Amino acid sequence: MKTRNKNLFNLKPYWLALGVASSLVLSGCADDGKDGTDGVQGPAGENGTDGVSQLVTQQDVLKTNANIAYASYGDSLIGAISLKSALQALIENPTEETLNQAKIAWVESREPYLQTEVYRFRSGPIDALKDDGTMGEDGDGPEGQINAWPLGEAIIDYVANAVDGDPNPENISSTANININIIADSINFPEINKAILKDNFELNGDERNVTTGYHAIEFLLWGQDLNLDGSGGGPRDTSSGTRPVSDYYFQDNGHLGQCTSGAGQGSADETCVRRAAYLMAAADLLVDDLQRLVDAWNPSGSNNYYHSFVAGGDNSLAKILEGMGRLGYGELAGERMNIALLTDSQEDEHSCFSDNTHRDIYLDALGIQNTFLGQYTRIDGQLVEGAGIDDLLVVNGHAELANQLRAHLEDTMAKVRVIDVRAKSGLPFDNQIQLGINEPNITASINALVAQTSVIEQAITALNVATGDLCQDTEENIGNACN
Repeated sequence: MKTRNKNLFNLKPYWLALGVASSLVLSGCADDGKDGTDGVQGPAGENGTDGVSQLVTQQDVLKTNANIAYASYGDSLIGAISLKSALQALIENPTEETLNQAKIAWVESREPYLQTEVYRFRSGPIDALKDDGTMGEDGDGPEGQINAWPLGEAIIDYVANAVDGDPNPENISSTANININIIADSINFPEINKAILKDNFELNGDERNVTTGYHAIEFLLWGQDLNLDGSGGGPRDTSSGTRPVSDYYFQDNGHLGQCTSGAGQGSADETCVRRAAYLMAAADLLVDDLQRLVDAWNPSGSNNYYHSFVAGGDNSLAKILEGMGRLGYGELAGERMNIALLTDSQEDEHSCFSDNTHRDIYLDALGIQNTFLGQYTRIDGQLVEGAGIDDLLVVNGHAELANQLRAHLEDTMAKVRVIDVRAKSGLPFDNQIQLGINEPNITASINALVAQTSVIEQAITALNVATGDLCQDTEENIGNACN
């Protein structure tokens, strides 16, 4: 039996300490006394319900899903604001400690955001919300600015001259469309701000030329991960990028004449000033984009996406199921895991600078499971919980299918947890993919995601809704999960 915490949207000192309560309006989700499920709870085991409310409705599921979206995007915004504070501390006083604290803040900021990726692939705000606050088409939303990858490193800052046998890795001469470097070019870019970053995002229409979001900040904190590819007979080392803190030394923070662009590479003071400006502009833009998503999902907003989604009936239910399937199959199993495995390429690793890809994988999968169960654990430990897809399947006479999908999701989580644990134990994802295309833990995770997508297809049929093709987002040959 599941009940949503009636006070989980009330402001507490935890939020106030972060200084962002007024911008988030997190107290706006009014309690209707129903905890996300209408009707009377049935006794556990009665009529095969396993304690699920006999009167759980489709709209209960939609409300729970929307409330979780608001909470998880709210947590993402809180994390981004905390990250921005850590970046400011680094710029004002660049030391090994402040650089390390900024890295920790970046990693922590990713934890809630990655669980929101299940809200992609369904024409919602992340994919379709325009700058003016209206809903457009897929591609009009802020997702690319927030989380697109791989990054166009050479557009942003210095890159290595040779990596893994490539004489021009991600530098100006390696890609015809990359012919600028924002930090280095003070003539064409006398000022670095949010507008400059946005204007040069996906330069010349090339999706590789990403200049914003989490991964731009990641690159500016860690630098390129220049591990060996094993072609010389040895494995990659297990380190991430090694950008020196001296890349942020400049006169105003007490380091005149000590600016670098890489270890041992002296640079003009202006370069480090501009690098700091880029870092803060990227953080400002990230906060702006996440705030727009919070506003779109705010239950207290007027005429925003939250209300149209909750009132959307079968169309909204279809969006939930389509997002679950497409994230797991095409994006996670296909694009983020299988391509990296087959190519043994760090450039195809989602968080390649920080070696945080294991968390990308685990938390994406967790977001899918959260949606099925109708639950999400906030960054302060509070639980948002209500009616989930599992409940809806049961009350519509598909208890066996609900159990089957639950088992597949648990199996996937067990498989991706192995990748996560191995990385935390010292074998990051870029080392795991180097073990070969038959690397058992990664292939097992891919196969589990494919299998769960097949059962999501069955749930779509059982609930009699129409979705797009769950397998449309990858050309990888990972198995046919779609009808």
